[in-house]
Amino acid sequence: MIFDNQYIQERIKKAERLREEGINPYPANITKGMPSSQFFEHFAYVKEQSTEEKKDENQTVTLTGRIKFIRIMGKAAFAKIEDNDGLLQIYYNRDDLPEGYYNNVAKKLFEVGDLIEATGFPFVTQTGELTLHCKDIKIVSKAIMPLPEKFHGLTDHEIRYRQRYLDMIMNPEVKSTFIMRSKIVSLIRRFFEDHSFLEVETPMMHPIPGGANAKPFVTHHNALDVDRYLRIAPELYLKRLTVGGMEAVFEINRNFRNEGMDQTHNPEFTSIEFYWAYHNYLDLMQLTEELFEYIFAQLQLDKTITYGEYEINCSTPFAKVPFVEALTTIGNVPSE
Repeated sequence: MIFDNQYIQERIKKAERLREEGINPYPANITKGMPSSQFFEHFAYVKEQSTEEKKDENQTVTLTGRIKFIRIMGKAAFAKIEDNDGLLQIYYNRDDLPEGYYNNVAKKLFEVGDLIEATGFPFVTQTGELTLHCKDIKIVSKAIMPLPEKFHGLTDHEIRYRQRYLDMIMNPEVKSTFIMRSKIVSLIRRFFEDHSFLEVETPMMHPIPGGANAKPFVTHHNALDVDRYLRIAPELYLKRLTVGGMEAVFEINRNFRNEGMDQTHNPEFTSIEFYWAYHNYLDLMQLTEELFEYIFAQLQLDKTITYGEYEINCSTPFAKVPFVEALTTIGNVPSE
């Protein structure tokens, strides 16, 4: 593979230089270190010490994370590393590391974007920041692609949506959104299971696209020599399951619609559909309200959500709008 970008070429050379130093830039025997949140909690007492130098050299702790910032000051350096919980500062210098390691490796070959493992003891800097004083620092994974420049960050919407992994590295709030989504999906699944619903998976390739009014993606089944359509909705197969005797079913899965695409519309998306025998639409409305109450309670979230210029109050009971009125009224939501 040919890389035209000079920064990528430089990083490839640094990976090779690590190998020349006898260091594998991609070792396979790494164990995740203490989470940064646990480090701050466990060693908070160091900040409360009455001594002039606040530290605890009797403690040894290992941290792992991605370098987000480095400040080299001659024979010593400070760096910020980020793990799943947040940022944490480390400090390392020439005299505490093996002979030649600081000048030949840590100072020259470690850079922003690299994943590292740092081992040392906790201490507090002159500015009052709890920091890890490194006695050992190793590469976990050498980054070849450079991160966006820190001052401007990653603001290009096209890059952010096409390279989500990069978006998560540069914008921590995005990763928080993904984590929240995972928790919500898990809670939805638990809620329906607790209400005696059975989770199912229905076919993704349909002989006839149905269940919604949308343009499907078309593919060809070679063994059968027939066209198939990626499903636009799971509705018809879920209803067949209820016909077969499954009285309460739900599915959380993908749908595919070969239509427009923008920042709020994706041609593939996740949906949930559920079907419940011996119940009417009023029962489904009540169950939906209970679902929202359950999610907000479990996540301890404020029930008022800001979406763009709107504030949405998710408190129950929800406003009830007659079907005909919903079709004929645009932009007017009744208060009761």
